[in-house]
Amino acid sequence: MSRILRTNPSPVLSTAVEYHGFVFTQGVVARDLSQDIDGQTRDVLAQLDELLEHHGTDNTRLLQAQIWLKDINDRDALNKHWTAWLPENQAPARACVQAVLADPRMLVEIMLVTTK
Repeated sequence: MSRILRTNPSPVLSTAVEYHGFVFTQGVVARDLSQDIDGQTRDVLAQLDELLEHHGTDNTRLLQAQIWLKDINDRDALNKHWTAWLPENQAPARACVQAVLADPRMLVEIMLVTTK
């Protein structure tokens, strides 16, 4: 049986789950919810870098991204940081939708699937 590695498991979720060389992240939100969309997006991407590095991978190995925005009108601001963060010609399959997030101060949440 293959081993499943769960990072920071809680009764509700794990920060990430690794299985057969795939890494599935939690939905990551900004640590400081007082920031605007630019600040929150930068923080989320930095956290994702840390999480991927912890699992021995990086943003060159992305397969899929799911992005939730409080306001879809923030998509251009998100994309400015997203495209700067992604290696050239390495964009994953992606969905980006407007959603009601768990805390009204949350402006963006990103979840990734990657491989090692």
